[in-house]
Amino acid sequence: MRKQYARGVAAVALAAAVFGAGPSLASSHREAPGITKTPKVDATDLYMFRSYEPGRAGFVTFLANYQGLQGPGDGPNYFTLDPDAVYEIHIDNVGDGAEHLTYQFKMSNTLANGTGIALTVGGKSLPIALRAIPQVAGANANVGETESYTLTLVTGDRRTGARAAVTNASGGGATFTKPIDNIGNKTVPNYAAYANQFIYNITIPGCSTPGRVFVGQRADAFAVNLSGAFDSVNFVPIEGDSAPGAGDGKGFPGGIKQNRANDEIVGKKNVDTFALEVPIACLVGTGNGVIGAWTTASLPQARLLDPSPSYTSTALQGGSYVQVSRLANPLVNELVIGLPDKDAFNASFPPNKDATFLNYVTNPTFPAILDALFKAPVNATLGSNFATLAPTNFPRNDLVATFLTGFATLNQLKTVTPSEIMRLNTAVNPTAQASQSTFGVVGNDLAGYPNGRRPGDDAIDITLRVAMGRLCYPIPISGTQTDLGLCKPADASTGMVAYTDGAPISAMDVQNAFPYLNTPIPGSPGHGSRIAN
Repeated sequence: MRKQYARGVAAVALAAAVFGAGPSLASSHREAPGITKTPKVDATDLYMFRSYEPGRAGFVTFLANYQGLQGPGDGPNYFTLDPDAVYEIHIDNVGDGAEHLTYQFKMSNTLANGTGIALTVGGKSLPIALRAIPQVAGANANVGETESYTLTLVTGDRRTGARAAVTNASGGGATFTKPIDNIGNKTVPNYAAYANQFIYNITIPGCSTPGRVFVGQRADAFAVNLSGAFDSVNFVPIEGDSAPGAGDGKGFPGGIKQNRANDEIVGKKNVDTFALEVPIACLVGTGNGVIGAWTTASLPQARLLDPSPSYTSTALQGGSYVQVSRLANPLVNELVIGLPDKDAFNASFPPNKDATFLNYVTNPTFPAILDALFKAPVNATLGSNFATLAPTNFPRNDLVATFLTGFATLNQLKTVTPSEIMRLNTAVNPTAQASQSTFGVVGNDLAGYPNGRRPGDDAIDITLRVAMGRLCYPIPISGTQTDLGLCKPADASTGMVAYTDGAPISAMDVQNAFPYLNTPIPGSPGHGSRIAN
């Protein structure tokens, strides 16, 4: 079965880059009008992969990122999470597009001694305005405001299913602590060692092998030419060298070259990460070894602002939880879903609502935008006469198959139900960090994107190329060029072009151990570009 799956993954190569294939130059940060009002619950990225930390190949790691684009020095309150929300990782191991396992995180914020740190000034004891001073010691000494959380495994429907607490494998407690954000080197001199204290071995109900959990600030690993992309793609999105990173200037004349300076997130911004590592056997159930996942955040339906707020209550909350954020594959709501439907997508559920957004997949707009922006200059530069740069096979069944159903022998679940979820074939062995291809499957690395997604996979470049018709051409399968039969070369005049945003990333830019994403960038001294620790 593993051999059959591996061949299937290779056969679809870029295919599962999916629904985001329509448009895409950024992950889901501030992707809908409604979510801009509640940044603490804005889901930004989901990573799901076989753990490649040495000795952990029997596990799957989920990294669910929220509250992105954090400036390292943005104090004094920094980036606490929302105690009114529920943050969730949903898993479909059957194929009906519904959650069968949900890992639900619930945050709590607490002031030390009910006030935070206090100082005596002129004979009066008063709380200070800062979260920590002068230096964090031990686990959380000298921290005036502490964040903690509970983790619950829900089996079945996320709201009505059976609930069981995930507990600390050492001592059995059901409450875990989140490290304070990386305020700076004076307040937290060795942040990496400090934060590692909050990686917990956990006992998962019904699972004989312990997993691991960590919730805390991390350095964001999503490499993207962010502002240029949204400024009507203010760069030529074609590789400017003969090969990514070649630096020889022999690529497309005027095309963008791979350079860290093009990246506006890696080494510059932080993010909040819910990291969870679960034994494979406790995820696949009776399915075929493929799992699908997505993340959500929900808030209470009713909110009444308190005219006399306190630390513990700024508003009265009530009613059932309402989903306000949803994310699986990168780039979907950001640049695929049309402006009128963005908030509706964030509130939708995979099994019964995704057909509503089908036209955005079958007739994607972003390739048409690239055509409108670049056809004339490309033709002028090359002396060519392209009628269109965008694919013409409508409906885009290559994207529909990729996004909605997966592919047989690749990443189809046991039952096939159209749904926008990230799919991972757990039968494919992980690739060691040093051997990973930044292009995942298309780079002959079957353990990478779009078979799940790792932090070092360049989802932007892969997705761009699929959007512009790469699957209409034969792709290499075990050294043999294979026609997938999804569309024809004549349908995609630029399907073999090396589209890119010029912002590189690789597995060597992140850690080789849970929680994989790097130590967050300190607020002080300075917070210039930095990748590895």
